[in-house]
Amino acid sequence: MAEYVNVAVDAMGGDNAPVEIIKGTILAINEDKRVKAFLFGNEAIIKKELANYTYASEQVEIVATTEVIETAEPPVMAIRKKKDSSIVRGLNSVKEGMCDAFVSAGSTGAVLVGGQVLVGRIKGIERPALAPMIPTETGASLLIDCGANVDARPSHLVQFAKMGATYMEAIVGRKNPTVAIVNNGAEEEKGNALVKETFPLLKNCPEINFIGSIEARDIPAGKADVVVCEAFVGNVILKMYEGVGGTLIKKVKEGMMTSLRSKIGALLVKPALKQTLKAFDLEEYGGAPLLGLNGLVVKTHGSSSAVEVKNSILQCIAFKEECMNEKLIEKITLKDE
Repeated sequence: MAEYVNVAVDAMGGDNAPVEIIKGTILAINEDKRVKAFLFGNEAIIKKELANYTYASEQVEIVATTEVIETAEPPVMAIRKKKDSSIVRGLNSVKEGMCDAFVSAGSTGAVLVGGQVLVGRIKGIERPALAPMIPTETGASLLIDCGANVDARPSHLVQFAKMGATYMEAIVGRKNPTVAIVNNGAEEEKGNALVKETFPLLKNCPEINFIGSIEARDIPAGKADVVVCEAFVGNVILKMYEGVGGTLIKKVKEGMMTSLRSKIGALLVKPALKQTLKAFDLEEYGGAPLLGLNGLVVKTHGSSSAVEVKNSILQCIAFKEECMNEKLIEKITLKDE
């Protein structure tokens, strides 16, 4: 048996913990025998939940912790004081080399702060960035940053672009991925001060395939493989995606139930429609990796279902097997020296 990809899972984090977290973990290890999951949290609760499933026991290990960081807690204080929490212990397992990755649906602030303080940034990376995959008409694009750096500088956005392009090429297999910066128009002179200052830096960056500005309406059409922005804008885009997607699915289902004719039509198109809607379900793309750290940290939505947890764990496999961090070091930090 080849060496496992060891993934630390925060069993206590998120709105649906521990039920959906553990269910997603079992789905992941049952789907891929390369994964070994380390469940961090209350041992008695985890054991009770695991009893509901059939799985290979050698692929799961419980790491008992006694504390939980709640969403409303100040992140810095929580990381400092709750050293036996599932988040701190899980992040430390990556820092110490026990695990290859950490996955959490818990406090975003605590995961971001803990990722930087405990796991640490790659030397030369100014700021790590949250980078989720978002569904588009042509497949999927990488949105970077969507929550880690609200007050970013132009140099940060340039590194986000480089990290995003490296990720898309190494993990997704998109050769020479196109990169665009979010703007309120296609013209180069448009945008706020940050975009105006960043645009020429990206334009003159030989390491990326920069195609200019991208307006929000063009993101779902897949006009760029890597969509660059600071965290405030990125988070708004991501939340809008989630809201519009959920509303459209709801209205489509309601429309198909309005009459006998529409119900018959719904039965005929159900298989194709189900496949189409699945492609636009954010849960199918897993969580958002925090790129730029010395180890892999993946943040999933607080309301994550088992499907998103499963996909978040599985995406850790490619990250390790493709030596993602080594490629970031080679293609970004070494070239910047």
